[in-house]
Amino acid sequence: MKKLLAIAILFIGLTSFAQNKNAKSSLEVDGVCLMCKDRIEKACIKTKGVKSAVWNVDTHELKLIYDERKTNLDIIKQNIVAVGHDLKDLKASDEAYNSLHHCCKYRDEEVLDDHKE
Repeated sequence: MKKLLAIAILFIGLTSFAQNKNAKSSLEVDGVCLMCKDRIEKACIKTKGVKSAVWNVDTHELKLIYDERKTNLDIIKQNIVAVGHDLKDLKASDEAYNSLHHCCKYRDEEVLDDHKE
């Protein structure tokens, strides 16, 4: 009886620590245009375990669905900054940012003004 109880407690403990295969998250990612949208979403989708990535040009919100057993937010964030886009808590390197197309330079006030309508 004690063995059965111990096995039941162990099973409950292990399942409570199971990772979510459809974790949802949203991040704020800087960008200004549809080219940025394409680049941000591709950087996410190419990350093993990311099932869905949709970035909104107007709100800068990136909505993600990913498998926590295969990836995590830190890896996804690293892939976003690697293609030149800043997050609230993580900045792209100058080299990555400078590789962006001139219309995608979201840190430049003139570019931001050009995208306002």
